[in-house]
Amino acid sequence: MKELIFKSPLIALLLFVFALGAVAAQTTRAQAQTPLSNEEFLALVRQLPKRPGLKEEIIKEVRRRGLGFPLTSGLRSFVATKSGNDPDLRRALEEAERRALNPAAATPPSAIESAEALEKSRVATLEATDAMPDFVVRQLISRAYALGTTRNWITTDRLSIAVSYRVSGGEQYRLLAVNGIPSGPAQASKEQSDYSAIGGTSSTGEFVTTLKALFAADSRTAFKAVDTDTLRGRRTLVYEYEIKQPQSNRVLTYNKERSVVVAHRGRIWVDRESFRVLKVESAAYDIPADFPITASVNTIDYEWVNIPGQGDYLLPSRAVLVMSVNDGLRTSQHRNDIHFRNYQKFGTELIILDDDEEVPEEKAPEKKP
Repeated sequence: MKELIFKSPLIALLLFVFALGAVAAQTTRAQAQTPLSNEEFLALVRQLPKRPGLKEEIIKEVRRRGLGFPLTSGLRSFVATKSGNDPDLRRALEEAERRALNPAAATPPSAIESAEALEKSRVATLEATDAMPDFVVRQLISRAYALGTTRNWITTDRLSIAVSYRVSGGEQYRLLAVNGIPSGPAQASKEQSDYSAIGGTSSTGEFVTTLKALFAADSRTAFKAVDTDTLRGRRTLVYEYEIKQPQSNRVLTYNKERSVVVAHRGRIWVDRESFRVLKVESAAYDIPADFPITASVNTIDYEWVNIPGQGDYLLPSRAVLVMSVNDGLRTSQHRNDIHFRNYQKFGTELIILDDDEEVPEEKAPEKKP
């Protein structure tokens, strides 16, 4: 047996610091391999009101490590309060709970299954977009802004818009009402390729453009299977995707004066049975540093709807666009929350209804006994 005596206090101190670092690294690795504890989770959620951007990190940790505690009604209520009843965080928690109760059902697919499902989704999506019927639908849009990056949303207006889609001509928009007040005959009868003439934040392309671009050969989209999830009772595979700027068709426009084509990345949720895309999350990146729009995130949910006389189609049910803007004087955020209602055969006249002002709010999580 040998004994070592360090005559240099500096060497001894360095070895002590090294040992502490090794212990800390080992502890971090051990934590990463174990489910989130109740204390860890609560400490993160408490920071959300002041740090809204932390939500994505929490979701990643929940998906990566799972939960080591039950989701009680009190805990659900606490998360809803601190997160502003965020639907993405709520869904991540629900999926983690399902995994804990039934690990086998949430087992990630093999690389072969993921590749086959993605190819089937590509074929099914392109076939469906090519077979899209002509239709009309009402969009109920709640527009809001927030100062800085607070996400303390202040509603600016509520729009009711008639959208007609024709295979030969794409989307056309007619303004029906603003804050429940019908527009004049001239506006109500005038069709345009978007609704930017109203002013404020607008978006287009939710029906066909977004999905078609994801799977188009010239987009050169890179996909990676990353997760499983359950949406509206349907088991799904989750893929990350990326389309780089040279192949992108995503355009950001500021004040009708400046436009840029940007790259975008995000996630898609693919039904494991029908192989149709049920949800798309997309974030722009590689935005020029001098462009006033500094961030743009778009989420679209798709559901099966029946168009009388035409059949069942997978079409948008809700879309949320959030943009960050720095005009040189201040930073602000702008949100459009769009609900799609009353799909009808093309040629049907859409009228203003009593509920046109009532854009549905996110439902509070159900309390479990």
